Amino acid sequence: MTYCLGIVTKYGLVMASDSRTNAGYDQINVCRKMHTFQQPGQRVFVLLTSGSLSCTQSIITLLQRDFDKGKGLAEVTSMYDAARIIGDQIRAVADKDRAALEKDNLHFNVCVLLGGQVRGQEPQLFMIYPQGNPLQATEESPYLQIGETKYGRPILDRGIRFDRTSLEDAAKYALLSLDSTMRSNVTVGPPIDLLAYNVDALQFTHQRRFTADDPDLVKIRMRWEQALRQAVQRLPTIRFRIAPGASEPARPEGEESIELVDASASETPAEQVVQKQPKQSA
Repeated sequence: MTYCLGIVTKYGLVMASDSRTNAGYDQINVCRKMHTFQQPGQRVFVLLTSGSLSCTQSIITLLQRDFDKGKGLAEVTSMYDAARIIGDQIRAVADKDRAALEKDNLHFNVCVLLGGQVRGQEPQLFMIYPQGNPLQATEESPYLQIGETKYGRPILDRGIRFDRTSLEDAAKYALLSLDSTMRSNVTVGPPIDLLAYNVDALQFTHQRRFTADDPDLVKIRMRWEQALRQAVQRLPTIRFRIAPGASEPARPEGEESIELVDASASETPAEQVVQKQPKQSA
C-alpha cells in the first residue's frame, strides 16, 4: 500500500511520501515514490506515485525519456499542461498493460500527485487519476492525498490553511500525517521522503529522507504524542447524568479528584456534572 501527500499554500509546496511496497504480508520492499524533474530557473516538478509499481515505473521512465530530449515536461508552459502530459502517459501505459493485468484479476490503479511551478505562474498541485484526468487543489482544499488516506486526513483538515500555514508548519503537518498513518496501518512504512519548495525558487533545495529511527522524526513523534495527551487533559470537563449513589470512578494516582453530583440532590437532574476539584495548595 502507499500514502502520499501534497500541500500547497501561498508560501509554496510540501510533498511527502512513504516508501513501502508490498505484494502480500510476506513480501515487503522499499522503493522511492517521489520523483523530481527540474530545469532550474524555468520549471520544476515533483511527482508522487501510487498503485502498481511496475506501471508507475513505466510512466516515470517514459516521462524521463521525453524530459531528457527536451520534450514533454521540459517544454510545458503551465502546470495544467504538465498534468495533462502525465495523464497521457498514464493512458499510454494503461492501453499497453491493462488488458494483461485484468486477465489475471489485477487492477490498473495508478494515481499521481504533481506539484511544481512554471516560471511566471504560481505553484500548483494536481492529482492525476488512473483514467488520466487531473484534479487541482484549491485555496479551500489546499492538500491532496493518494493511497491509504484516511488515517492522516484529520490533522490536515484541522490544521492546514492556504493563507496562514507556513512551509515549516506544513512540513510538520505532513510528517505527523505520515507518522499517524504508519502507526495505524502496517502497509505504509518508512523511509519518509519530504520536500519543501519555496514559491518562485524554481529549483529544489530542501529535501530529506527520514528513516524509522531518525532522531528528528522520533523527537517530533514523541513531542506530538505528549502534547496531544496534555491537550486532552486540559479540555473542559464533560457533563454526565450520574446515578444516585454512584461511586467515584478510578483515576490515575496524582490526578485531580472528580466530584460526582447526585441526581437526587440537584435542582436540575438533567444537568448532572462531572467537576474537577481545585488542587489543594501546599
